[in-house]
Amino acid sequence: MRVHSVTLIAAGAALLAPTSLPGASAAPRSGAPRTPHPVVAEAGPRAEGDRLRPGRGGRPRPPVPRPGAAGPGPSAHTPRPERPRADEDRAVTAADLLARVGACEPVSHGLYRSDAGRPADIPVCGTPDAVFWKADLDIDCDGRPGARCNLGTDPHFSPATAYSASGGGPLDAERLPYIVVPEPSGIWDHREHGVHGGSVAAVVHGDRVRYAVVGDVGPRDVIGEASYATAEGLGIPADPRSGGAASDVTYIVFKDSEVRPIEDRAAAERTGEELARRFVSGG
Repeated sequence: MRVHSVTLIAAGAALLAPTSLPGASAAPRSGAPRTPHPVVAEAGPRAEGDRLRPGRGGRPRPPVPRPGAAGPGPSAHTPRPERPRADEDRAVTAADLLARVGACEPVSHGLYRSDAGRPADIPVCGTPDAVFWKADLDIDCDGRPGARCNLGTDPHFSPATAYSASGGGPLDAERLPYIVVPEPSGIWDHREHGVHGGSVAAVVHGDRVRYAVVGDVGPRDVIGEASYATAEGLGIPADPRSGGAASDVTYIVFKDSEVRPIEDRAAAERTGEELARRFVSGG
């Protein structure tokens, strides 16, 4: 049931003559009445120094001449180039991330439901660098109205999101991959774990990974919801009435991360890749 939401290689080969340094399976989701949710304001602006600047990891360094290269004669030789380490030369995979979150150290004080009326059996888990949970995925179509997200396609549609775009209006669920976090409560307060609007998340389903931001806030006792664009990127049916995934979706939110403006999708992907690489390497 869809519940309503409010709102980062080795140095290259040395040359004899110096060279110049070059610059889960988808399951239909049935719509059902949702309870309205209060808007949750962030606890003040974040300090400029706390932001993580977007950057792509794993980019090979240019070849660098090795000092003291041997002159002509029997000792002269050209070393064989070192091969890049595989774990630094490829994208972080779903399997990499799932292996990192195989064990849960709960940080929530209670358990969440996947939908209203379902058993409360989902903890929020934590590591020094991230919080994560495994749940279903309900489609959040709230925010800026569009061809796929509007009152005609979603009976529970709301033209507002908890966090706003840089221009002051709501986020666009059709275009922006974002996830929903529960309203702060005695179960868990995401703000106490460095999670807020614009925080970067990796969402995993099957063999796919998509990077998103925290963009909306949902009911205090329900967890497992993401925007139309997030579902679409994961290959999950995104129709707000019948789409979604019944289980096997993993949400990983990197603590104290941030994308500004919040709607910068490319920045979220770059930052997400860097943070995911650090996360799976344990650093």
